[in-house]
Amino acid sequence: MLHFEVNKESCTQCGLCVADCPARIIAMAEEGCPFIAVEKESICYRCEHCLAICPEGSISILGLKASDSLPLEAGYPDPLALERLIKGRRSVRRYKNENLDPTLFQQLLEVAWHAPTGVNSRQVRFTVLDDKEKVATLRDEVMVGLVRLAKEGSLAKGKEYYTSFISLWEKHKVDILFRHAPHLLIVTAPRHVACPEQDCLIAMSYFELYAQANGVGTLWNGLAKGAISDLLPELRQRLGIPDDHQFGYVMSFGMPAVHYARTVQHGPAIIHRAL
Repeated sequence: MLHFEVNKESCTQCGLCVADCPARIIAMAEEGCPFIAVEKESICYRCEHCLAICPEGSISILGLKASDSLPLEAGYPDPLALERLIKGRRSVRRYKNENLDPTLFQQLLEVAWHAPTGVNSRQVRFTVLDDKEKVATLRDEVMVGLVRLAKEGSLAKGKEYYTSFISLWEKHKVDILFRHAPHLLIVTAPRHVACPEQDCLIAMSYFELYAQANGVGTLWNGLAKGAISDLLPELRQRLGIPDDHQFGYVMSFGMPAVHYARTVQHGPAIIHRAL
């Protein structure tokens, strides 16, 4: 059930929720307040537009109340501050040897999970390694697996360059794959949803920007992704990733051991103005 409820005392019958409903299932009752017919509840997108748009906070849905949402009266971040965040974002490859504060860790995940998904499926799954010792254990397992593949001559074509990472680790304990980051995020989504790969990448982009806004360094880790999802797929089960999930991407993160003083300068943007 949707549990669509309207506070009749505060509702002004403005009709904004009716006009903005993407599924077009909200109507005005004869007495003037909005309602959703029972037979139309299954069509609801669960987008919560109705809860978000009501000026008076009169609508609750799915057991969620307007009073528990963040107000937008103060507006969104200053455009210059957001530009600074986007342009100043860096791929961090040097981390402090410490775990994130658990409260901040959870906040990063909760906020990033608000990222949009196709047809509002909201099926993105975050698999996280929340302790540096867990990452170190996984790294050791990956290295053992890669050494085995190299000795067997079983490294996939085009992936032979992983042998150099193995050598650096064995000889000098240089961790090219995980960069000694204390945490790892793996994003997956069920293959049956409308756009699983896109959902994963969007969620990870939101995670990265919010993480860096909180002073947390991040790295889109294609090398770890290749090792886990392509070269050593048995690690999927070890990490508890469902068989029916599409692998999105992997991100290393933690408190950075490096500070960047300014943005870089790219561009101009490649733009084609179509007719």
